[in-house]
Amino acid sequence: MPELPEVETVRRGLEQKLDKFIIKKIEVYRDSTVAYPKKKEEFINGLQNSLLYKWDRRGKYLIAELKKIENENIRFPLEKYSNNNGFLVVHLRMTGYFKFIESSTHPCKHTRIRFFDENNNELRYIDVRSFGQMWWINKGLSLNKIIKGLASLGPEPFSKDFDENYLKKVISKRTKSIKAILLDQTIVAGIGNIYADESLYSAGISPFREARTIKKNELIKLKESIVNVLEKSIGSGGTTFSDFRDLEGENGNFGLQTNVYRRTGKECRRCGNLIERQKITGRSTHWCPKCQK
Repeated sequence: MPELPEVETVRRGLEQKLDKFIIKKIEVYRDSTVAYPKKKEEFINGLQNSLLYKWDRRGKYLIAELKKIENENIRFPLEKYSNNNGFLVVHLRMTGYFKFIESSTHPCKHTRIRFFDENNNELRYIDVRSFGQMWWINKGLSLNKIIKGLASLGPEPFSKDFDENYLKKVISKRTKSIKAILLDQTIVAGIGNIYADESLYSAGISPFREARTIKKNELIKLKESIVNVLEKSIGSGGTTFSDFRDLEGENGNFGLQTNVYRRTGKECRRCGNLIERQKITGRSTHWCPKCQK
């Protein structure tokens, strides 16, 4: 599943490529991809003539601010000539990704939604396993009320609210493993399996430790490790181990730099001990028994 760095990589690509993309036509190939409104016709009609004005990210959600374009002869900058048209929200889930196509081609069998501008440039959403979803939230409606997963997210790892004091407060009485805590999106938004493993390795903390046993100095190091690992991955365009692609169809390169994830049986880059793998809360967990205590 795309995690924070992959979603941030997609957000930056969308923002760069689609700064003047006005939706003129939409084709929905799989109705279940449209989570809201329930009728795909409302989704299509609501998004037509919308400028994908500004892209944000919250956890693993992509959020596009929309501007309704009423005048065909509109000029840029569009802020002066358009009205708020709510938001397009996207969750890629496990295998979803976007592809920008300047000369539109026949869609592949995993194409779920296609957006076209007046020049027939296409933003194509492809999703092999079809778990990804999109919402059009009209102006005046609350994103958090309609999208429950968005409302329950914890702080962003890069925010000032995410520090060792916050971590100490939320884990002080928890007997769950620290790995399970990092995967809990209500505690910290955007971290998944890859970056939980890599951050714990960087901090020298065993993924099996009860969260409440971790001392404040270790939490300081863990917080710093999370931020550093995420920043490094964003700089590498995310991680590709299965289906993730950026807007140009390129793989992320961080997978070439992982220290423990998917390195079972290989030598630890620090100590030479073999990396081990075991499941925690149903997720494969990779760690070095010597470096992580």
